Amino acid sequence: MSHTAHIPSHRKPRRSAPKTALRAGVAGGVLSTIAVAGAAGPAQAEPVARTIEMPTITDGLSTAVAASAQATEQVAQDLRTQAQQDEAAASAAKAAKKAKAEAVRKAEAKKKAEAAAKAKAEAALRASRTQARTTLSAPTGGSPASTAVATSSSSSSSSSSSSATGSAASVVSFVKAQVGDAYVSGGTGPNSWDCSGLVQAAFRTVGVDLPRISQAQSTVGTQVSLSNLQPGDILYWGGAGSAYHVAVYVGGGEFVGAQNSSTGVVQRSLSYDPPSGAVRVL
Repeated sequence: MSHTAHIPSHRKPRRSAPKTALRAGVAGGVLSTIAVAGAAGPAQAEPVARTIEMPTITDGLSTAVAASAQATEQVAQDLRTQAQQDEAAASAAKAAKKAKAEAVRKAEAKKKAEAAAKAKAEAALRASRTQARTTLSAPTGGSPASTAVATSSSSSSSSSSSSATGSAASVVSFVKAQVGDAYVSGGTGPNSWDCSGLVQAAFRTVGVDLPRISQAQSTVGTQVSLSNLQPGDILYWGGAGSAYHVAVYVGGGEFVGAQNSSTGVVQRSLSYDPPSGAVRVL
């Protein structure tokens, strides 16, 4: 007996032919099915319906929307308030402009009225002084017009008989030499004068130092009647101490004075602008 007779064989047992054929046929069928399916193309998938749930509005989003609406309303309110303020400011500016124009108009009207009243008062004052002088010097009877002419003639005759001499002649000569010069308020020469500046300069030539202004010049020396004037006398318009104009009597019923910016220094008859009074310094 062989020494290997009892050792099991390590070879795998051979399968039977029927089982092998069956397994080959199943495998081939499966492979054929797969091949056919691949050739036929992919199968159409059935549509799938899915429901998507939308998120709900949260409390935070509601609060934000409310805040935005409130902010929009506040902006609208601010715009309305600003519009009202602008309209009020425009109305106030318009009212102020109208009030200013009215105030200017009233001021101009007042100024004109005051100027007219002053001119009227000055005219009335001159008329009353002329009348007073006429009454004092006129003979009884006769009309005011004839009396005034008689008074003027009498004064002129009386004055004409008096000729300037000495210092008075120098004063008269000086003021006559300035006729034609310009009138300038505050002017003291040598080519422009105001009324009191001319009178002061004239008397300074003979060593007499007069005050600078008309009011003071109307009170120096001795008050004299207008019917007894002499060359060199100072004539004044207005009251003594409150005169608003002065000039120098040069004889022959005439005076020289710096009248105004329109006429300058002129020589005029007393009847051109009858003075209120006179003072004698020389």
